[in-house]
Amino acid sequence: MKTIFDDVSYRCSKIVTRSYSTSFSLATKMLAPSIRADIYNIYGFVRFADEIVDTFHEYDKAKLFDAFEKDMEQALEDKISLNPILNSFQHTFHKYDIPYHLIASFMKSMRMDLTKKNYETFDEYRQYIYGSADVVGLMCLCVFVKGDKERYEELKESAMALGSAFQKVNFLRDLKADFEGLNRTYFPNTNLLELDEASKKRIVNEIKADFALGYSGIVKLPEQAKFGVYTAYRYYKKLLQKLQSTPPLEIKNSRIRVPNYQKFGLLAQSYVNYKLQLVQ
Repeated sequence: MKTIFDDVSYRCSKIVTRSYSTSFSLATKMLAPSIRADIYNIYGFVRFADEIVDTFHEYDKAKLFDAFEKDMEQALEDKISLNPILNSFQHTFHKYDIPYHLIASFMKSMRMDLTKKNYETFDEYRQYIYGSADVVGLMCLCVFVKGDKERYEELKESAMALGSAFQKVNFLRDLKADFEGLNRTYFPNTNLLELDEASKKRIVNEIKADFALGYSGIVKLPEQAKFGVYTAYRYYKKLLQKLQSTPPLEIKNSRIRVPNYQKFGLLAQSYVNYKLQLVQ
């Protein structure tokens, strides 16, 4: 029975989420059960694409990415795939009528990571952020509003801003790994070898503006999604605060983290704020 295969596929996406991101997995648990699996399905898909370009150094990444993209397109067309991650993703894609151009933009940005190492102009940087982060926020938004086109358009800009904020926080946190391990720099007009407080402040202020716009959309989300997204927002805001208070030299030489005990503390605070209707 295909229902058994589908169930196995969904569980694979859930395992991928839990294995690769404790913070995202924790936030996803705070979503309503009716949409939780679909967010796992989206995460599994984007994580596998990202893993190809970021970690499979011993293999022909371009060849693997081509095969993954071809399998993804076939899965969307056939509405089934023997790759359980793609099988679960195609289910969510069709269930919520996710626009294909979001998928295409995401794959385009992931493919850029195969060859492009520097983003020297704001336009290049913005294009990459849109494809690697904003569209992921928009895919999730399709699930959150359950295909309501009018509500999607109302919340679209804030969902993109929140996706941008999360991605830029990751970039700032992962400066060392991206530069030394992958020889990549994402922030334009910023010499990471000479990162100073002024440059860091400029990046932090840019992220804060994204967070402000993103929060304006969180408060308008359906109840089934609001607490989970708010939890992720609080976690990334905390991480940004830690980065803001960390000297540039330390950011360049280490990976700043939010300890698990602080994550659970943020979860408790978020729950209290949500129950007291302070998320508005």
